[in-house]
Amino acid sequence: MTSLDSTSQPVPGIPDAAGAPAKQIPPAAVARLTLYLRALNTLLAEGVERVSSDSLAEASGVSSSTLRKDLSHVGSYGTRGVGYEVQYLSRHIAAALGLTHDWKVAIVGAGNLGKALARYGGFESRGFDVVAIFDADQMVVGNEVGWLRVSDVADLETVLHRTGANMVVLALPAAVAQGICDRVVAAGVHSVLSFAPVMLQVPEGVNLRKVDMATELQILAYHAQRAQAPGQTA
Repeated sequence: MTSLDSTSQPVPGIPDAAGAPAKQIPPAAVARLTLYLRALNTLLAEGVERVSSDSLAEASGVSSSTLRKDLSHVGSYGTRGVGYEVQYLSRHIAAALGLTHDWKVAIVGAGNLGKALARYGGFESRGFDVVAIFDADQMVVGNEVGWLRVSDVADLETVLHRTGANMVVLALPAAVAQGICDRVVAAGVHSVLSFAPVMLQVPEGVNLRKVDMATELQILAYHAQRAQAPGQTA
């Protein structure tokens, strides 16, 4: 899902051959790198070994020049007339995005959204292991969601420590989101994805991304309205 309102910062690229830190990758390029990785993984599944920049750009919905510029941030330039080796480029982008690390995700909120996220099978294939789900409702605590058992949010810090969770997803009402976010950060988790319909405040050094589906729908409505108006294009 696309985050419209976030505190995302540029991320480091891959160090050069001498071990020197790479330049920061701009956030917009990071977002597009995820598209390239998805396209490359599809090609891998189809048994494709090499791909041209034009074909990869088309599959990702960007221009060839944008693709080449983005890939230059991770030190991959391809070979003229040959293109990119799909498996190598996939590994290279995954490393730049941090997907070679062990990411353990905890979900706070076992409502409809939280349960749907916990049951989503696509996280594991992309390097994310959902290790815990929490709720405050005692009628929900102890129930099974997929292979997980819902933990009491009162035990948040203990379970985060026990499971080694290093990412947290907040699927919470606005009224309680900030308090839970504060506890998550205090417990040492510095990567937070929030679906709560409220602006959260986090300390410097904490990566917070906010997914606002209502805002996304409003933007879609704007473009749909323009597309329907005489003489207008989306």
